[in-house]
Amino acid sequence: MSESTPRRVRVTSPRTSAARAQRVPAAREIDAQTRLGEVYMSSLVRSQLRLALLALTALTVFVGGIPLVFWLFPDLSDIEVLAVPLPWLLLAFAVYPFLLLVGWLYVRAAERNERAFTDVLDRS
Repeated sequence: MSESTPRRVRVTSPRTSAARAQRVPAAREIDAQTRLGEVYMSSLVRSQLRLALLALTALTVFVGGIPLVFWLFPDLSDIEVLAVPLPWLLLAFAVYPFLLLVGWLYVRAAERNERAFTDVLDRS
């Protein structure tokens, strides 16, 4: 060690027995069913409910909209594709890919909500 570098000194608190504030993990708050745990869980349930209502609305508008379009425009009902009336074709085949798409998007978004929730729990 050279003469110009000061010697390191460890600084400690004289109150080594002082009580330290303990962080309570958020997961423990949920397990103990405290008010804070209720807030965490209600936020997850609220976000999942919002997502479910969005998916349900999309399905209602699309699937319910098909008969509505044919009721508003009756000339479309006369169109046939491969000897099958267009309304039947849409209700029989076009709905299922849409259902699969909405289901896939719903699962991805629900998992994203759950990951965000666990991230909040891990950070707190």
